[in-house]
Amino acid sequence: MKINEFFYALQGEGQLAGTPSVFIRLAGCPLRCRWCDTAYARDFQAGTDHTPESLLARMADFPTRHLVVTGGEPLAHEGLAAFLEVFAKAGYRITLETAALRFVADLPISLISISPKLSNSVDPDAPVAETDRLNIDAIGALIDAYRWQLKFVVDRPQDLDDIADCLGRLGPVDPERICLMPQAARRDDYIEKSIWLAEYCLQAGFCFSPRLHVMLHNGRPGK
Repeated sequence: MKINEFFYALQGEGQLAGTPSVFIRLAGCPLRCRWCDTAYARDFQAGTDHTPESLLARMADFPTRHLVVTGGEPLAHEGLAAFLEVFAKAGYRITLETAALRFVADLPISLISISPKLSNSVDPDAPVAETDRLNIDAIGALIDAYRWQLKFVVDRPQDLDDIADCLGRLGPVDPERICLMPQAARRDDYIEKSIWLAEYCLQAGFCFSPRLHVMLHNGRPGK
């Protein structure tokens, strides 16, 4: 598997925020989100080949049993289930972070963290059709198959209408598994957007997701 980054850090987002975790970032993503903070991992060749066994040996150095597999876009890779099985058999609790562009069955994961790509993700210089960035059928199938959370990136108040539309198309979902988080690469922007977004979460009954890596490291990669 082509690996872009391997590091140990606190999980920064979602319901497991603050949990010490090993991160494996896979290389390659078909999307070109305008606010992507890991554009260096977009190219499917932007990494080096590693076996899961070689990574597992390195993971023993860290005092955690939590693994986050992220990207890039993990579900774009063939052989993902077999790759993850090595870590699952070793007792790791695996969170898979994905945009849910397609459904993949039989993944040995503890949590699938789905980040649907709203219209706020579209780069005007590289536009992507909604059908290529938001697969409602795949999201629904993943929700049915795995323990899940939906993690929406919110850049501006207008994005809340997009979120309502997405949730309406999915049908009834548990609001406690819906996490909204501010779009921000730097600490000042994060704090500014957090204030009004947190208030909205209180009104809607959604979870407010922190972005600890932005708060603690101010957008530095590998954290």
